[in-house]
Amino acid sequence: MAAASVVIEEADKLYTSYAIQELYDYLTSHKDTGNAEILWRLARATRDLSNDISKSAEEKKQLSFEALEYAKEALSADDGNNGSHKWYAICTSRVGNYVGSKKKIEDSPSVKEHLEKAIELDPNDATSEHHLGLWYRMFVDLEWYEAKVAAVVFGSPPSATYQEALDHFLKAEEISPNFYTRNLYMIGTTYLKMGNTEQAKLYMEKTKKAPARREDENEAVKQATDHLKSL
Repeated sequence: MAAASVVIEEADKLYTSYAIQELYDYLTSHKDTGNAEILWRLARATRDLSNDISKSAEEKKQLSFEALEYAKEALSADDGNNGSHKWYAICTSRVGNYVGSKKKIEDSPSVKEHLEKAIELDPNDATSEHHLGLWYRMFVDLEWYEAKVAAVVFGSPPSATYQEALDHFLKAEEISPNFYTRNLYMIGTTYLKMGNTEQAKLYMEKTKKAPARREDENEAVKQATDHLKSL
């Protein structure tokens, strides 16, 4: 079996070229190594594969749960690893799309805790900052029926504001400018929610001009283009 360092190097090359199916196939052949660095990369690849528009709804669901299992294994292998905490949080959040509002809200403190731990382990982790921004947006944007669920689970929903969400999105951009087109879009939509049309328009323009390397980034560009028609 190839050394872990060799597997990781090849995996990172495939990820950089965004050859996700090839990356997934490659890493699944090394999933029993017990190496956290390999396992969280496998969790990431599996989660990214679940975003593939060519996958059926059932395949996306199966891949989302599979990704979480790899993330759990990564965390068990090394709970001092930034990637293990980050991808456990992200994959838990993704599975929340399939487990119902109550379970998703019940799991939310754990998601926040692991994202904060990931940032503690690596303060230059733009991806975790982005997802922490999404965490705050989730709670500030709760639908009325979700707020009722949160009231049952917590007594009242966790405190969250658009400003807190924005701070994390901006921090992510500060750490790694243009690292993820959807982060630019989320900054734009958050400014829009806060009534700052000028800044919203600025970030929608940035989103429109940013590189779209992935399907979710393509979607962000389309959404930003639509918003600009009315700004």
